[in-house]
Amino acid sequence: MPVYALNLFDIADKDEYLAYARRSVKEVTAHGGKVISLGKFKEAALGEITPRTVMILVEWESEQAFDSYCNDPALADLHPHRENGTQNYIWHLFDKLDDLRPLLK
Repeated sequence: MPVYALNLFDIADKDEYLAYARRSVKEVTAHGGKVISLGKFKEAALGEITPRTVMILVEWESEQAFDSYCNDPALADLHPHRENGTQNYIWHLFDKLDDLRPLLK
């Protein structure tokens, strides 16, 4: 079952994040992920979360696909670029729903 990873963060070091970005799309795809949307913060319409500058939404084939990306030893040199290139990172996983009925039961 697909899951969505919502990534919200600020850029802390452009060079570090560029080193991550250069490889990440290829590696995400290789592990069963697809970038659905990229965004730059515009405004807070409602809510109490501290705004982050960047939003990335990734659809993963499954939670196992997401885990394989996060835990692949061949990517041990990649993830530190994301960690060092960003700050205030929020990374939430959401199950895919066709509608909200399961939540409203």
